[in-house]
Amino acid sequence: MKNKVAYLIGSASDQKFAEASIQYFDFFEIESSIMVMSAHRNPDEVKSFASKAKENGYGVLVCGAGMAAHLAGAVKSVSTLPVIGVPFPGGMMDGMDALLSTVQMPKGVPVATMSIGKAGSINAAILCAEIFGINDRSISDKLKVFKQNGSNLIGL
Repeated sequence: MKNKVAYLIGSASDQKFAEASIQYFDFFEIESSIMVMSAHRNPDEVKSFASKAKENGYGVLVCGAGMAAHLAGAVKSVSTLPVIGVPFPGGMMDGMDALLSTVQMPKGVPVATMSIGKAGSINAAILCAEIFGINDRSISDKLKVFKQNGSNLIGL
């Protein structure tokens, strides 16, 4: 597995939430890219990307979306890679609708669900590091330092 993550977001307006993860991916030396793909507006593009992600070198897929938050489930339906869902604020319940949509996956479609918004994006990056750290000593060592520092990048 490569230490490479695709962070898919449902809309360009969601970029501000996803960008909170960048400094964490950088700290753990995980290659990451943020891509706009909507499960509702361009489902064929999502399906094509997700079904080829592993062969294109990705090890984990992070999906951030608001409202119906169908992106993580749509990605997981065609990928065997770990998928992490990050619900974004907005919509009728300011992110609770997205949280419930993301966490309520049917049996056989596991999506790890983070908290709403920027904190969820940061936690997704840390979970990616923990996944990659199972087989990558460098990342594992950085996780130990990160935890000893109170799970904080300040001062590292």
